[in-house]
Amino acid sequence: MEACIIKSPLGYTKISGDENGISAISILNSEETETDIIPEVLQDCVYQLQEYFEGSRKHFDLQLNPNGTSFQKKVWEQLQTIPYGKSLSYLELSKQLGDEKAIRAVANANGKNPLWIVVPCHRVIGSDGSLTGYAGGLHRKQCLLEHESPYKQQTLF
Repeated sequence: MEACIIKSPLGYTKISGDENGISAISILNSEETETDIIPEVLQDCVYQLQEYFEGSRKHFDLQLNPNGTSFQKKVWEQLQTIPYGKSLSYLELSKQLGDEKAIRAVANANGKNPLWIVVPCHRVIGSDGSLTGYAGGLHRKQCLLEHESPYKQQTLF
């Protein structure tokens, strides 16, 4: 398993994977040392994340290989169908997966998503439109949703 640490606009990011695909992308809550030489199997992921933050990438084209249960993987696959700049509720996601009563299990699987940004769990919000639960912190979830919004917030100052 190869790994690297890069700096993103939202903090240091750790990427792990091998020839079978990217297995984890996580935001770190501490300052880290950036990797000098990015392993070849991770270079495309680093490049695509940079494009995403620059605003030129709206869809990722990476081989993914996350570790999880079959149910979690089903939820993570469904998350990838949420279009850039859009969001949906946990209830809507549960309905798309065929069982609206599984909302807690879906929310739990969403929270265990090991592929930050690439599998866009940040696009799932509460039924009332509130930002709920995000492993990277709600401030980062808000930043990602604003980054993807077609309606850019103007600053007053």
